[in-house]
Amino acid sequence: VQLQAFGGGLVQPGGSLRLSCAVSGRIDGISDMGWYRQAPGKQRELVATVTSGGNTNYADSGKGRFTISRDNAKNTWYLQMNSLKPEGKAVYYCNAEIRTSSYSIFRPYWGQGTQVTVSS
Repeated sequence: VQLQAFGGGLVQPGGSLRLSCAVSGRIDGISDMGWYRQAPGKQRELVATVTSGGNTNYADSGKGRFTISRDNAKNTWYLQMNSLKPEGKAVYYCNAEIRTSSYSIFRPYWGQGTQVTVSS
């Protein structure tokens, strides 16, 4: 099972980016999906999560500006980031609770990260 994140890049302050994360490999189901980020010299922190039922949770830093969504048919989830600020510069990682068979438990998987740089 692999998670691959897409969509990072360089954007000016106030701009927008849309990150995507796709799962490949043989799986039985995905529970929670999420995005985390790690800025240089800082610990990895939560950005947003979405449950299998569609309930969302956001860090205060992204409330009102970020939107997480999921496409269960495609095993893909997204993070729409608007009004980006320079402090949003970080490597963004996708995460999901996945089980690989109906007999296994859900466990966390991580993507490789995608760099987001907010700078003029």
